[in-house]
Amino acid sequence: MMNLSTTAPESPTQARAAPVEGGEVLLSVRGVSKSYGARPALMGVDLEVRAGEFVALLGPNGAGKSTLFQLLTGLFNADAGEVRVCGQDMRVAPVRALGRIGVVFQQMTLDLDLSVEANLVFHARLHGIGGAQAKARIADALARLGLAERRGDRVRELSGGNRRKVELARALVHQPSVLLMDEATVGLDPASRRHLLDEVLALRASGVGVLWASHLVDEAEAADRVLVLHKGELLAHGTPAALVAASGCATLAEAFLKMTRSGQAVEPA
Repeated sequence: MMNLSTTAPESPTQARAAPVEGGEVLLSVRGVSKSYGARPALMGVDLEVRAGEFVALLGPNGAGKSTLFQLLTGLFNADAGEVRVCGQDMRVAPVRALGRIGVVFQQMTLDLDLSVEANLVFHARLHGIGGAQAKARIADALARLGLAERRGDRVRELSGGNRRKVELARALVHQPSVLLMDEATVGLDPASRRHLLDEVLALRASGVGVLWASHLVDEAEAADRVLVLHKGELLAHGTPAALVAASGCATLAEAFLKMTRSGQAVEPA
């Protein structure tokens, strides 16, 4: 495995995500960099997510959001930097770190020919959960998302919105501490998109830390903090209101456009 201990130098245009006040740090990313050949995808990114916190990672297409999620989920190794999940170093204890993460990827990863319940049972078994415990957790997750009556249906019979709900239910079955949502509303109609977002926002009450990646600014307006990623660099971090004020704009959408057009970091007061 690659050595991740070297921290890449910070770009002069890059904002560093300082620790926030509040609960336990569940996800910590420090100095993470990744390149594909000569093309840098991430350059010294720092961020953290705390218990019960919803953090929105905003960035246009090509900003590096998907690359970051690939590193956070162990699909690739970073060239430099450190990722810790609930204190577990992804380099040293990847199984323990990944066991604390639930993830919904941009591309659907369900088996279309299995039933809703069978997809969740398979996931539970991967995490060593079986029998009555798996049954109870699956029932709870499906009830939470309004899918209890669809548990026996094949996934291919579901709408796009309900398929996404199944993926969210699957991500929650092993009771993760951190939930990663990678452009999870792509292709959904506005009502389904809003409902999925509301369901994830509600998880804060149970102490789950959420990192929600999107290029849709309206999905970030209810976040506790917003991180703006552009061309592999973190340009800004802060509450939605603080970013709007620091940018001198009237709305978060205008602030986001201003930052990504100029490529200049914004430091909220």
